[in-house]
Amino acid sequence: MKKNIESLRRIIDSVDKTILELLNKRAQVSLRIGKLKLDKGTGIYAADREKKILMQLAKLNSGPLSTDAIESIYREIMSSMLALEKPLKIAYLGPEATFTHLAAMKKFGSKVTYVAADSISDCFSLVEKDETDYGVVPVENSIEGAVTHTLDMLCETDLNICSQFILEVSHNLLSKYPRSKIKYVYSNPQILAQCRLWLQTNLAKAELVEVSSSSRAALIALKQKYSACIASTLAARIYKLPIVAKSIEDSPHNITRFFVIGKSEVSPTGDDKTSVVFSIQDRVGALHDMLVPFKKYKINLTKIESRPSKKKAWDYYFFLDLAGHQKEPRIKKALEELNKKCKFLKILGSYPC
Repeated sequence: MKKNIESLRRIIDSVDKTILELLNKRAQVSLRIGKLKLDKGTGIYAADREKKILMQLAKLNSGPLSTDAIESIYREIMSSMLALEKPLKIAYLGPEATFTHLAAMKKFGSKVTYVAADSISDCFSLVEKDETDYGVVPVENSIEGAVTHTLDMLCETDLNICSQFILEVSHNLLSKYPRSKIKYVYSNPQILAQCRLWLQTNLAKAELVEVSSSSRAALIALKQKYSACIASTLAARIYKLPIVAKSIEDSPHNITRFFVIGKSEVSPTGDDKTSVVFSIQDRVGALHDMLVPFKKYKINLTKIESRPSKKKAWDYYFFLDLAGHQKEPRIKKALEELNKKCKFLKILGSYPC
């Protein structure tokens, strides 16, 4: 048996040698690509290329490694290659260990530099001022709906949506104290809302206190007597807070959607989504008229959301997600017709699904 294990380990050593040689060969090609991108002034991160690589790997994978495992491995490979091409800086809604930080790390891997922003608007500002290359912001939760501050900032800035991704969110109660002694629970408003039933059942007498982020909540819980916070396992590790209760979210299907924002546009992949925002004249049937071009060109609308414009009472912005890329002829025609009918239209970006 020992001889068989040694023989198999020699095979692994040989495979590892080949993998290392191929990774370095890939890195050499990535360096050349990075130089060409910098010479042309284009963005280093290419969401369309990332999508194609992961789709191709999923098709080629015959196991025994799962497709999810292959994607996780390649996230780190691509992170290392991006860092070789250009040291990337990614802004996220901080401080350290927020769910947005966790999402950014899942998207870009461990080999880029992460910059914590104090607010969603600061995250946009860091990218606009070229202090970071891209930003990661939450846009929608499956339970609590849209993150309105992100929608407002998409209207107010010239940044594009470069990519979207989903993070399954699990909330945990962290504290230095046992549950029976907890008098205050801190977290951001959305997280508290996502755990409302659990809190009512298990900590009915505790005061719920809203703060700007789950990480700020962790800092408070670390210092304040009889306090707890609702935060991630990453926060528990970083701030050295014991996990009193795991997975306390009310719904097992608690998913948050995030956008990567930047200055570059993304090329079509064949499986894309486009986000737009528009405003309309205040008249009967106006919204119906805006939607007619999409029906005319058989375009699937996957989401519609309204927000007050903040410029005039009862004046609204409408956010649309539609299937397809803005460079596709039928999408282009529909948006041109929409532009003729509405007061204001902005294409927020086309990006891989």
